[in-house]
Amino acid sequence: MALESIASEAAIQTNLERFLLVLSVSLSVATLPQIFGWMRQIPYTLLLVIVGAGLAFVDVRLVNLSPELILSIFLPPLLFEAAWNLKWSNLKRDLVPIGLYAVFGVVISVLGIAFGLQQFTSLSLEIALLVGASLSATDPVSVIALFRELGVGDRPKTLLEGESLFNDGVAVVAFGLLVAIPLGLGQFELRATVLEFLVVVGVGIGVGSLIGFGLSYLTQRFDLPLVEQSLTLVAAYGTYLITEELGGSGVIGVVTVGLVLGNFGSRIGMNPRTRVIVSEFWEFLAFFVNSIVFLLIGDQINFESLAKNLDSIAVSVVAMLVTRAIAIYGLGALSNALAGSRISLPEQTALWWGGLRGSVSIALALSVPAALSGREEIIATVFGVVLFTLLIQGLTTKPFLKVLGLLGNQPLKQEYLEAIARQVALKRVLERLEEIHKRPLVEPEFYRYQVALVQGQLTDIEQDLKKLTQEHPELRDFAIEQIQEELLAVEAETYAEFVKAGQLNKELVPSLPSVLGETSSEH
Repeated sequence: MALESIASEAAIQTNLERFLLVLSVSLSVATLPQIFGWMRQIPYTLLLVIVGAGLAFVDVRLVNLSPELILSIFLPPLLFEAAWNLKWSNLKRDLVPIGLYAVFGVVISVLGIAFGLQQFTSLSLEIALLVGASLSATDPVSVIALFRELGVGDRPKTLLEGESLFNDGVAVVAFGLLVAIPLGLGQFELRATVLEFLVVVGVGIGVGSLIGFGLSYLTQRFDLPLVEQSLTLVAAYGTYLITEELGGSGVIGVVTVGLVLGNFGSRIGMNPRTRVIVSEFWEFLAFFVNSIVFLLIGDQINFESLAKNLDSIAVSVVAMLVTRAIAIYGLGALSNALAGSRISLPEQTALWWGGLRGSVSIALALSVPAALSGREEIIATVFGVVLFTLLIQGLTTKPFLKVLGLLGNQPLKQEYLEAIARQVALKRVLERLEEIHKRPLVEPEFYRYQVALVQGQLTDIEQDLKKLTQEHPELRDFAIEQIQEELLAVEAETYAEFVKAGQLNKELVPSLPSVLGETSSEH
């Protein structure tokens, strides 16, 4: 027993040392762009992959990346954070194209990649289908991190985020079915497959909704920011584990609970200060986990294995790009015709090239049973394609979007919002000074000095805002959108106050959108 205890303690210490090493390297690399200006042209996520690949080249292995580590530890917080920040209004607007891409896009990808591999390589149909299933889902971790960092506009970002968040459930179902066939544990039958898919998705949505709405009404009863923050973390991991245990899609469950809490629970159950605290917590957690994930993806590369499977990697890359084009342009045209989605050709092209693969594909490939012949070929092929999408597509996405005219002017918008925030804050300081002036023991000279100081700063900010709007007239539309969102937020928070006070039984839908729409059309 003593020897077992010593061995256990040694294992814990070794794992802790490895974790600290991974953490130190990943966070150091993530901060390099702040030190070396030329590195800012490379998104930090891709920089981490490059550094990880360098470590793999010199045979420095940090941690073995297992499917359980990706799916159970890394993926839930990343999915939750993305869903928390995804606006339901934007998602609802593009629900038809997102649904088409997430379901039929996966089917097209699986069949297309498998067909290419069977025709042009020596891989069997069963192995080709498993490669296709592993590569069928665009990875939310890779896509969302890159698009946010580049400041892509709301429309293409919503389409790609929505597709990436929901198509994983379809890909996992397809992979589970296909991996069972060569092992003799299952057979393809269309009706049973469709039914299984509906059950998996339905359980995910059901569990996610139940936990999300339950926590939303629970947090109405108290105002404890740290407790509410902790509950969201428990919700992310708890929803994934419970949904998987019940036979549903943990990915769909986490996305659902994130959408509910981000768009409903944070409105009726959290005050504005708590929402900011929770949002900042998840922003940090996403950065933290992303830094580890992308470093480990690069560090898992086996260059010898990649070299042996260059033919299947090359065929898979071509097949992936071709099937992605068929899915995006074909289903995009169908969505435009059926639902009037109005997805422009540049936006569709951005969706095509931005369909990166990442940790989800790697997790599926690594989960292939060791008893299945061809496992090493599957892992090598998937790793090779993932590296292509991250390094080739990822590094060229920024100039690609710039050519398409879709690269968002995020720094300019941020500069404008910061100036507006400072202006509002200083005006509130002036109002506070008026109240303080009436207090006893406040000397008039002190009051006048503080007022003059604040007014001087206000004048400078107003001049900066005037200059900014004159040099960039396109900010006018952005400013109007911000005002409309602010008005909607005020209306929604007022309804939430009535719900908390027990004067309303349910949250009302804000009625301002129709009014604002009419007003904007008149102008």
